[in-house]
Amino acid sequence: MHRVALVARHVLTPSLFFRRQMSMEPGAAINRVRESGLLKTQGLIGGKWIDAYDGKTIEVQNPATGDIVTSVAYMGKKETTDAISSAYNTFNSWSKHTASERSKCLRKWYDLMISHKEELALLMTLEQGKPLKEALGEVAYGAGFIEFFAEEAKRIYGDIIPATLADRRLFVLKQPVGVVGAITPWNFPLAMITRKVGPALACGCTVVVKPSEYTPLTALAAAELSLQAGIPPGVLNVVVGNASDIGDTLLQSTKVRKITFTGSTAVGKKLLAGSANTVKRISLELGGNAPCIVFDDADLDVAVKGALAAKFRNSGQTCVCANRILVQEGIYEKFANAFAKAVQNLHVGNGLVEGIAQGPLINEAAVEKVEKFIKDATSKGANVILGGRRHSLGMTFYEPTVLGNVNDEMLVSREEVFGPVAPLLRFKTEEDAIHIANDTNAGLAAYIFTTSIPRSWRVTEALEYGLVGVNEGLISTEVAPFGGFKQSGLGREGSKYGIDEYLELKYVCLGNMKEAYTK
Repeated sequence: MHRVALVARHVLTPSLFFRRQMSMEPGAAINRVRESGLLKTQGLIGGKWIDAYDGKTIEVQNPATGDIVTSVAYMGKKETTDAISSAYNTFNSWSKHTASERSKCLRKWYDLMISHKEELALLMTLEQGKPLKEALGEVAYGAGFIEFFAEEAKRIYGDIIPATLADRRLFVLKQPVGVVGAITPWNFPLAMITRKVGPALACGCTVVVKPSEYTPLTALAAAELSLQAGIPPGVLNVVVGNASDIGDTLLQSTKVRKITFTGSTAVGKKLLAGSANTVKRISLELGGNAPCIVFDDADLDVAVKGALAAKFRNSGQTCVCANRILVQEGIYEKFANAFAKAVQNLHVGNGLVEGIAQGPLINEAAVEKVEKFIKDATSKGANVILGGRRHSLGMTFYEPTVLGNVNDEMLVSREEVFGPVAPLLRFKTEEDAIHIANDTNAGLAAYIFTTSIPRSWRVTEALEYGLVGVNEGLISTEVAPFGGFKQSGLGREGSKYGIDEYLELKYVCLGNMKEAYTK
């Protein structure tokens, strides 16, 4: 209860001033961020804000307006090499900080994120486009990882093993893996960083972060707050710019002992192959193809609410979004009608405007992908129940869309759409639903709506997915492990299990103990 109250008080409820300003012009929003000192446009290496060595910059665009928010340093191999060296040289001292000392630094970082929640949310909406309410929610979610791992820093326990010989003592140490290269996506500009950096710093690792070039400003603001929190220079470094040059440099360096990545399956496979030459530890959180299964015995209101949240959060641009909504034939018509009505009530627009539920897609390529999937579906027999076209607002806004009579041969069923498109598929039996749900190379998230407890257990155990929500569409939390089966990735993030991804096990054998005792 304390944790829930804390989030509600500090993050989900804006200040009185902020509530009065919930509809804000982009210019006023960026001025507020600038006045807070959190608008950073340089990379962070060794605790210093640095331009690209060749002076190159890249523009950061507001997807809702097309306006340029600002320009940031466009870095490459040389800057990344120096960032790695900074992290490597700092590792020895940071890893020798006591767990309590590291915990206090992380806790201070969390406190600063909460005190600057509104500026971080404004920055996120400006560069990514998500509604301000969602951005505030992400600040709560992202900061929660820092708070959680501040506490876990003090709980990294080893083991004593019963010895096989009387004169021996056996034990196991857990030690930080070393320098971590973290490559993060644009859809959650804060949380995808804190979910990696939190556990890494908690156990004594140092980090080089490469945020998306579409959304670097939130990452840089968070890095500034880390310095203010007293996290030593060189512990957290941020390089922005050429993705392939930065990624290749991280992969090729023997100083980098671990890569952690959230993004597409295609890029994840390249990173996995590239890590082989230096045999790096690697964590991958990749694409999904989440089924949302609605059974005949589901509570209709609960199912509609849950499916809506699972599908349209962040304009459908999340790896755990419901990519396919499987509806049992007995409830199909009722669900389709109720769901379409709920979707129709979603307000689309600039995320800085109060009451907006869906912002723009990140760029033109994202819109073109949505159009391609819908064209493929309708050419193969699907019908557009709602939406199905670009929004009248222009730019990269797209109408929230519901497709009916979808089958599993369509692209929208086989691949991740990453947009505001909800395909409805009919099924007859529980066995059919499980087969359709599992008939994919992905295995990240799945959702079930049923009032039958035995069925919820049967289906949950049969689904080949790392996360399953039962009668709930929003299931991510810092206290639970996040990760997928099959080609949706390797390893887990968040929870007590997530910190193990950044630790090495060391077995120690003490011999001749009997002789030592006799002396």
